[in-house]
Amino acid sequence: MSDGTTPHRKKRIFSGMQPSGEAHLGNYLGALKRWVDMQDEYDCIWCIVDDHAITSGTDPRELPGNVFDLAVSFLAVGLDPERAIIFVQSDVHEHTELAWLFNAVTPVGDLERMTQYKDKASRVESVPAGILNYPILQAADILVYKADAVPVGEDQRQHLELARDVARKFNAAYGDTFPEPAALIGDAGRIRGLDGDAKMSKSIGNTVGILAELDEVWARVRTAVTDPQRVRRTDPGRPEVCNVFSLHKFFSDEETVEDVATQCRAATRGCVECKKILAENIAAAFAPFRERAAHYRAHPEEVKRILDEGAEKARAIASATMAEVRRKMGLRWRDALG
Repeated sequence: MSDGTTPHRKKRIFSGMQPSGEAHLGNYLGALKRWVDMQDEYDCIWCIVDDHAITSGTDPRELPGNVFDLAVSFLAVGLDPERAIIFVQSDVHEHTELAWLFNAVTPVGDLERMTQYKDKASRVESVPAGILNYPILQAADILVYKADAVPVGEDQRQHLELARDVARKFNAAYGDTFPEPAALIGDAGRIRGLDGDAKMSKSIGNTVGILAELDEVWARVRTAVTDPQRVRRTDPGRPEVCNVFSLHKFFSDEETVEDVATQCRAATRGCVECKKILAENIAAAFAPFRERAAHYRAHPEEVKRILDEGAEKARAIASATMAEVRRKMGLRWRDALG
C-alpha cells in the first residue's frame, strides 16, 4: 500500500565520447571505469558523439567502423543497456536542432574564450565554425535530456560551465526550462600518457587499447617514461614522480604497489621489471573485456540492436524537450493559426 510519498527519482547524468575506434587506457581510467560504477546510482545516458567527431576532419570511410569499435568497447567494459541508455549521437537529430537554437542565446565572446578553442585555433590556418560552436553542441547534448549532472574531467569543466550559462540564458529569455547541470569531477586526476607528458591519446600513440593482448600491452608499456633521475638500475628511484608507478595504483593490488615503491627507492628492482609487472596486471584486468568484445564482434547485429533501442529511448526524451523548446521560442506557427 502506498504511503502517499513521491518515489525518489534518480539524478539523470549524461556523458559522451568521440568515436576514434577501440577505447584506450586513458578513456577507461578517465571515464569508462567510473561510468560503469555509476549505473546503479544514477539514471545514465551514454552517447557516442559522432557529430562532434566530424569537426576534427574524421575520414568518413573510417567513421562507421570507429563508431562500432567504440560501441563494442562500451559494452565490453560493462556499460549495460539494461541499466543505461547507450546510443549514437547522429541517430537523435534533436541534438543538432537544439544546438542551432542555442546559438540564439550564446555570445560569440563566450565561445572565443574557451581554452580548447584557442588551442585548436592556434594550430590551423582556417578555423571551421564547428570548432567554435563545439561547446554549444555539447550543451545541447546535455540539456536536451535535462541532465542533472555530468561526469567530466578537469579539462571539460570550462565547457560544462558554458552549458550552465546557456541553460541560464535560455531560461531568462524564454522561461524556466533547463536545469543547470552540476559537474561530477572524478578522483582519478589527470591521466598522463606513457610518454609521461601529454594526456593519453591514440593519435599521439602514448596509450594502449583496452582490448590489447599481453604482447601488445607490453610493447606499449615497455616504452613508458619513468623517473628521469633514475638513469642506472642501481640509482634509487622516486615512485612519487614515476608515471609507471602511478599506473600501478590502478592495476596492482595494495601489496604489490607497496613492494614496487619500496624496491624502487632501494634500487633493488629495475624499471624494466616494474614495467613487466604492470603490463601483466593491465592485461589480466582487461581479460574479461577482451572476452566480451569477442562476443560482440562475432554478433554485430546485437550491437546494432542495442544502439537502435538506445536511440529510440533517447529520442523519446529529447523529442519531448524539443516540443517544449519550440513552443517557448515561438516556433509553433501552426498553433497560432488555430
